[in-house]
Amino acid sequence: MASVASKLYSDDVSLLVLLLDTNPFFWSTTSIKFSQFLSHVLAFLNAVLGLNQLNQVVVIATGYSSCDYIYDSSLTPNGNFESSGSGMPALFGSLLEKLEDFAAKDEELSKEEEHEDRIASSLLSGSLSMALCYIQRVFRSGHLHPQPRILCLQGSPDGPEQYVAVMNSIFSAQRLMVPIDSCYIGTQNSAFLQQASYITGGVHHTPKQLDGLFQYLTTIFATDLHSRGFVQLPKPVGVDFRASCFCHKKTIDMGYICSVCLSIFCEHHKKCSTCGSVFGQSKLDDVSSVSNKKRKAPDT
Repeated sequence: MASVASKLYSDDVSLLVLLLDTNPFFWSTTSIKFSQFLSHVLAFLNAVLGLNQLNQVVVIATGYSSCDYIYDSSLTPNGNFESSGSGMPALFGSLLEKLEDFAAKDEELSKEEEHEDRIASSLLSGSLSMALCYIQRVFRSGHLHPQPRILCLQGSPDGPEQYVAVMNSIFSAQRLMVPIDSCYIGTQNSAFLQQASYITGGVHHTPKQLDGLFQYLTTIFATDLHSRGFVQLPKPVGVDFRASCFCHKKTIDMGYICSVCLSIFCEHHKKCSTCGSVFGQSKLDDVSSVSNKKRKAPDT
């Protein structure tokens, strides 16, 4: 089977999979309107497709209760802007129409669910899985393809109940050598996205002024992987490696670790609920060291 590198168009051609946060609970409380945010995103996608005629963009909407593909430039006529201005109506028209339908359906699903005890987080684990499935399909397509990367535009808080699924997606991206970039626009930073960018070699950034979001996106996240070696990009500072316990889905600083499967618990248990191992004398560990152990898990 041919290696991934041998099937690339060139080092500066990108496949950008954008995860777009459409959580209605977040956008109803934020200072910037979703329409303003979307205008910055569409201008950014236009810039990415305009940088190289072989560049490809895939947009996945990340809602509260669901996630779905809403745009793929490879399926849109003139989606790569081969003729001047002809791709713009196709990009804006199809994306906005599908995004509106998705937002309406996701809002209906969120009203049907009981979310009194649940944090108003987006389904990040689902959108990451969909992005990796799409990239894996591209790898196995047998023809030339761009260099893939994932960009998470997230504003909703982390959902502790998604910890295991998110970490599995991060390790899968690390194994595929697919960097996960993250741009967090919420009030509190995201431990999930910090870990995702750190482990996979991506870039994590929290813009200070959302009015200049387009500038942040183009100067930091529009850069292809080959060109990143020649520019100065933001470096991770104080990555939050705290984990969520497997029993109550709470973010903890200290916890009990299963020595067999590395599952984390906030309370002592006689038996591991994940692998079924019977505990003898449990040892209390710092969760930061637990996270480091879990980061090394795919390499063992």
